[in-house]
Amino acid sequence: MMTVNEVSKLTGVSIRTLHYYDEMGLLHPAVTTDSGYRMYDDTNLERLQDILLFREIEFPLKEIKRIIDSPDFDRKQALEQQIEMLTLKKEHLEQLIAFAKGLKELGGKNMDFKAFDTKKLDEYAKQAKEKWGETEAYREFEQKTADFSDEKKKAVGVDMMELFAEFGRMMDKEASDPSVQAQVKKLQDFITENYYTCTNQILFGLAQMYKAGGEMTDNIDAAGGKGCAEFTAKAIEIFCKL
Repeated sequence: MMTVNEVSKLTGVSIRTLHYYDEMGLLHPAVTTDSGYRMYDDTNLERLQDILLFREIEFPLKEIKRIIDSPDFDRKQALEQQIEMLTLKKEHLEQLIAFAKGLKELGGKNMDFKAFDTKKLDEYAKQAKEKWGETEAYREFEQKTADFSDEKKKAVGVDMMELFAEFGRMMDKEASDPSVQAQVKKLQDFITENYYTCTNQILFGLAQMYKAGGEMTDNIDAAGGKGCAEFTAKAIEIFCKL
């Protein structure tokens, strides 16, 4: 575990920025102590790496949050696309440097503006954003929840937490127990009915988020008791491998 000050020194991200990321739900610490100190674990640092890479390719914070919170976010695939975009950005900067050097040598007499052309980078960024931010699951989520009233959202949220509470009441059993596995199926069906089609792949990804720490883990543990998020994640992982 690292304090917010230690994370700031390690990453170069200011303490104020880390606090802001927490407040907007982009990067919650693993633990906030009774004294109010934010503590970060390796999972938090991995998420921060994702955030900083997206920032380097000039994605807005709200868009980054939507992308990495997407149920089918694939970190490996995202890294491959980020590498491609950073490579294109590097090539663009090299062209600009060469252009500036040429201007210096020619005394500023160069009417060639090709070095300022960002069409290739812009097009790739557009395609990447469409892939990351407009997934089938996300589109379905937006469609299903578009007409939710505040009361409906609250009711669905309460029902969701009750499912986790039920997992909490099962923690005396093995995660592989048939009744626990049946509860996983119930959770999957609930997500499909109220949010988006929850495939095993998406469900497995959710399990990693449930146990990753931060607000989501805290909420699940609050509903089902300490360790409920970890227990639920383990049950889901078994379910998805069957």
